[in-house]
Amino acid sequence: MILGSAMAAGMSGCARAQPGSPDLNPPPGLWQIARDRGFSFGAAVQANLLATDPLYAAAFEREAGILVPEFEGKWSTLQPREGEFDFAGLDAILNWGQARGRTVRGHALVWHDSFPDWAVAAMGEGQTRARGVMAAHIARVLSTTRLRIRDWDVVNEPIADPPGSDTPQAEGEFRNSPFFRALGPGYIETAFRLAREQDATLRLVLNDYGVEEDTPWAEEKRRRLLKLVRDLVRRRVPIDAVGIQAHLQMNRPFNPDVFARFIRDIRAEGLSVLVTELDIREANAIPEGFPARDALVAERAGAFMAAAIGAGVKSFLTWGLVDRYSWLVTDPAVARPDGKLHRGLPLDWEYNRKEMWRVMARAFAG
Repeated sequence: MILGSAMAAGMSGCARAQPGSPDLNPPPGLWQIARDRGFSFGAAVQANLLATDPLYAAAFEREAGILVPEFEGKWSTLQPREGEFDFAGLDAILNWGQARGRTVRGHALVWHDSFPDWAVAAMGEGQTRARGVMAAHIARVLSTTRLRIRDWDVVNEPIADPPGSDTPQAEGEFRNSPFFRALGPGYIETAFRLAREQDATLRLVLNDYGVEEDTPWAEEKRRRLLKLVRDLVRRRVPIDAVGIQAHLQMNRPFNPDVFARFIRDIRAEGLSVLVTELDIREANAIPEGFPARDALVAERAGAFMAAAIGAGVKSFLTWGLVDRYSWLVTDPAVARPDGKLHRGLPLDWEYNRKEMWRVMARAFAG
C-alpha cells in the first residue's frame, strides 16, 4: 500500500477498530508518516505498561519511532539512594525499543522534581558537595547509557514561572530549585559541561515549558529562556538544542506568528528546536460529545504543528499516546475539576486514532 492511500485509510472512520481486533493491512503509524517526510515522531512511554498491557505496547509499536522514558530516566528512579543505581526500568524500555529498531531519548539528568530527599539534602551541604553529587550522577548515567541513548534532556525546567502563570515565582528569572540554591544559575552551565565531558557526540538539550501561548506571562518566559540560551551560546557552553514541552491549554490563546518567531530566534543561535512533550489540556467550558471536543483539540494541535514546522522544527514527541494513561487524567493537579477526562493525546481511551492523530498525520505528510 502506498503512503497516500495508507494514510487515507488511517484517517478514515474504518480505522477505528475495536480494542484487540486484528487489522491484517494496518495503515502506517505516525512515526512512519513523519519519517517519510523527513520528520521524526515519538512519545513518552512507561516500562510497566509495555510489559503488562498488550494494546498499549501495540500502540507504541505502531505509532512511535522514538521512545522517551516517562519516569525511568529521572533521578529518583535511577538513584533513589546515594550511590545505589537502578537501571531496570530504563533497560526494559531500551531493550523493547532495540528489538523493534526504535531509538530512545533520555529525560532528564538535572530536574528539581523527581529528586530524592537525600539529594535535596546533599545540595544544601555546600557547593563542593552539590557539584560532586551532580557530577557523579551524570557520569554514571551517561556512561551506562552511552551506547544506546544519544540524546538527553540535560537540564529540565530551569526558568521560573512569571507572575500570571499557574505557579508564579517571585525570586527571579531562574527557578528556585535545589540546584539553583546550591550553585546559583551557573549550575546549568556546569551540568552541560559535565555531560559533554562524558560524551563528545551526545545531543545535549535544554528543556522547558510555558513558552508556547500568546499571554503576557508566556511572553516573559520566552524572553527569559531566549536570554539564557543566548548567554549559554555566547559563553560556548556545549548545548545543541532547546526542547519545547508544549503542554498546551485550550483556555489560552495561541498566535502562530508569535510562536514561530520565537523558534526562529532560537534557531538563529545555531541550535535545533524539538517539541518534546506535546499534549493538550481542554478548556473548562467544552462542548458535549467527543466529536466536537476532539475537533477543538485537533484544531489547536494543527495550528501549533503548522507553526512549528513552518519555523523549522523536525522532531515532535507527545507526552504519552493514549488518553487513559495521560498525566492529564492521572495527575490531580491538572485533571478536570468537573470530573470529565481530558482527551489531549492522539489515541483515545480505547486506543483508537482520534482527530488529533489525523491532524498530526496531515501535518507531517503535507
